[in-house]
Amino acid sequence: MQIVRSCSKLGLTLASILILLLGLAGVAHGRSKTRLVSSYEDEPCMKMTVYYHDILYNGSNNTANATAAAATNPTALSTAVTSNGTYFGMLVVFDDVVTAEQALSSEPVARAQGFYFYDRKEVLNAWFAFSLVFNSTAHKGTLNLMGADLMSEKTRDLSVVGGTGDFFMARGVATISADSFEGFFYFRLKMLIKLYECYV
Repeated sequence: MQIVRSCSKLGLTLASILILLLGLAGVAHGRSKTRLVSSYEDEPCMKMTVYYHDILYNGSNNTANATAAAATNPTALSTAVTSNGTYFGMLVVFDDVVTAEQALSSEPVARAQGFYFYDRKEVLNAWFAFSLVFNSTAHKGTLNLMGADLMSEKTRDLSVVGGTGDFFMARGVATISADSFEGFFYFRLKMLIKLYECYV
């Protein structure tokens, strides 16, 4: 009976130490943040509007200003299906400026770093995966976004699937709309970001 009591006490002591160590590990990794979830389904815990500027390298004289470049050419299928081509299969890698104001010359608040590719053979359609990298006095950290850019729609949603720093484990939606474009080599997206799960 004495041995059973000793083993039971030892088991409780080890369990207590394990729980304490796991708690300390969470604090050491910055995970002691409080989770905020919106009390109402349509009310975000954080909201911001930013403008994403993409300047595609045109193959000639815009090397100083270009922030994006095609990593692959469109497939032959893109011109075989439609006479004007849909860029089907073309992959673009970017390191784009993100501003709080519409003007490209306004103060940057983040960089959008990632890629998009054209994934529909009949009409223009793209799929995005990128991080918004914030390094300003207002915010530090990243927001990670991904999803389909259904270009025929006036507005479309990309999923906010996570984040770091000020946006640790964030979840939400970024509603994007084409705000401006100049031919094939420049476009600006207005992004209304609503986070429904925040940690502070």
